Amino acid sequence: MDQVSLLIILTAALVTPLVMAKFKLTVLPTAVVEILVGILLGPSILNVVHANSTLNLLSNTGVIFLMFLSGMEIDFSLFNRRKRPQTPLAAKVAGNAPKYSPVFIAISSYAAIAVSALLLGFICRWTGLFKDPWLAAIIFMTISLGIVIATLKEKELLSKPFGQTVLLIAALGEIIPLFALTIYASIFGKSGKSLWLLLLVFLAAGVLFRRFKPFFSFFESINKSTTQLDIRLAFFLIFSMVVIAESVGAEGILGAFVAGIVMKLLQPQEDTRTRLDGIGYGFFIPIFFMMSGAGLNLRTLLASPATLLLIPAFFAAYLLAKVGVYFCLRLRFKRGNAFAGMAINSATITMVLAVLQVAKTMKVVTTQQSGAFLLAAILTCVLGPLLFNTGYTAEAEDLKKSTVHFIGTNLLTVPVAQQLTQDRYDITMYTNKETNFKTYNSEVNVHLLDSLETQYVEDQDVFDADIVVLGHLNATKNYELAKSAKSYGVNRVIVRFEDRNVLDEREDELKELGIEVYNTPNVNIAMLRSLIEAPTTLRLLTSSTSAVYEVALRNRRYTNQAIRSLPFVGNITISQIFRNGHFVRPTGATTLKFNDRIIFTSSPETAREIRRELGILN
Repeated sequence: MDQVSLLIILTAALVTPLVMAKFKLTVLPTAVVEILVGILLGPSILNVVHANSTLNLLSNTGVIFLMFLSGMEIDFSLFNRRKRPQTPLAAKVAGNAPKYSPVFIAISSYAAIAVSALLLGFICRWTGLFKDPWLAAIIFMTISLGIVIATLKEKELLSKPFGQTVLLIAALGEIIPLFALTIYASIFGKSGKSLWLLLLVFLAAGVLFRRFKPFFSFFESINKSTTQLDIRLAFFLIFSMVVIAESVGAEGILGAFVAGIVMKLLQPQEDTRTRLDGIGYGFFIPIFFMMSGAGLNLRTLLASPATLLLIPAFFAAYLLAKVGVYFCLRLRFKRGNAFAGMAINSATITMVLAVLQVAKTMKVVTTQQSGAFLLAAILTCVLGPLLFNTGYTAEAEDLKKSTVHFIGTNLLTVPVAQQLTQDRYDITMYTNKETNFKTYNSEVNVHLLDSLETQYVEDQDVFDADIVVLGHLNATKNYELAKSAKSYGVNRVIVRFEDRNVLDEREDELKELGIEVYNTPNVNIAMLRSLIEAPTTLRLLTSSTSAVYEVALRNRRYTNQAIRSLPFVGNITISQIFRNGHFVRPTGATTLKFNDRIIFTSSPETAREIRRELGILN
């Protein structure tokens, strides 16, 4: 019977996504559907799946793997220094509302969630709905990071400020309850140990990170298909951290989550992440979700009047705990999107399952209460994505052009700025020379600077741009400003060096910082060589109907896909792919990889749409 139950679960795991795709069931997240399938197969309805030692082991491994992958979802780049928030005075002068950073809004939102959850926890105790206010608060403050990420990916919002903000709120909604649950179990659990021992978990994580930090730098030279060293490393991290966490009295899911963070910080290649997703979501995690549903007996639960009262009460508590998110999101985003963000952050399931699993072990929750918490959570997963998908509309800031600031206004930079202004760029030029300002201010948007001292330039908000181009003739000054712009947080910094001697001394340093350099003599030499080897090069580069473009592939919708199967392949010509420091000559069968830099030719209109589509972080 053990083998039969496992076979039924695996069959259901295979059939469920096929049925969803066949009937285009996109309203419900896959995790919720799998729980519903578990309810269908369990004692609630068909009673063909029964818990046993094998399924319990696989289910426990599933929740551990789910928390590991959740740890790998944390985007630490959100904490990097970005554009400074606009002050209220400056905003008033500009006629705009104050702009707050995603990190500030997310932290404020989750602080409001935590306070609301605590109040609701004590209300549950005062009304007699649930006697443990602390455990109730932990459950009410949870957010399902997986469901939020899936919803944001479908809307292609992960690279936008709104998507970043909602993602970070959800990340806190998984991290904070996880730590709170660990502290709760340490204080109230019978086998709980001293809280200071929890520091050993993070000490162990630091040691593992330091030990394996250079792993992926030499991984390519030693990896073989028969060894899969990156996957072996992942499992080693998972079970090392789980064993350490449980040894000091913490929950194993905390160790798994921290292991995921360590793996993310090691910066594995996209292929590694894809294979880990395949192992988790292809085998272990569906078993966990389905067994969570199979563990419910709705006949017994719904036969109890107390449970019928608890389900709507807990459902309302899940929603009320997230109301504060709306007001925090309104600090930057429009009303409809603030409501949509609140709705999607009310969706919770994964951490609820993890918390209830620990609560059952500690015997602090009854079967009726556990079932009510879970059924109410399932309802939030139905309502949250539905309201988000119907309520979200694009923000004005998401539709704006990329901002490019030129430092240096001269015969080389002004024509480039004029041509880019006609494309998808918002151009501003800066100069410290009054004669250049008077010469060009009628042709382009130029601002006169009193000096090019680094601190002064930063104070003038010159570095508040997506791209900063240092086109000044002074190579030393370009070098200083380029380093300052990169440390400020500018995504792309392009710097001009006419003096090859100055460039030779600093080129390696600048490239290590991610700064792009160019030298006019080298460009001219390369162009002349191209004209000799390929006579139509100049016509291609100067044509008004077709030009050369480049885009970094960030949209996972097109990764691991052959070039010939791209829907727009007939409108472009891909000439080169730059991957892992090397050029790849493409064919129709060439498979695209995440972060490939694709060099292609097309019309400006087609290029604009393709660069937007391929460059979206999805």
